[in-house]
Amino acid sequence: MTTPIQPDDGTRQLLQWGATILGSGILAALLLVTLLGGFSPTGAKTNTGWFALIVALGCIPFGGLLLSLGVAKWFRNRRLARAR
Repeated sequence: MTTPIQPDDGTRQLLQWGATILGSGILAALLLVTLLGGFSPTGAKTNTGWFALIVALGCIPFGGLLLSLGVAKWFRNRRLARAR
């Protein structure tokens, strides 16, 4: 018995884009801390550091949400495939 081909429901794209955006945010945060002057309680110390801080604060939460949604859909698809 062959298994039917499942339609593309966007799980792969959610996982790819979520990991990419989250990785970009983490990279921006690492660059901020190591090469771009760091930050203090009042913010970044350089103009480029401010840009990296904005990118990190935007990408990390959004990428984390996309990635967690993709993982949840992947687990759901696995559960549905086992039930067939």
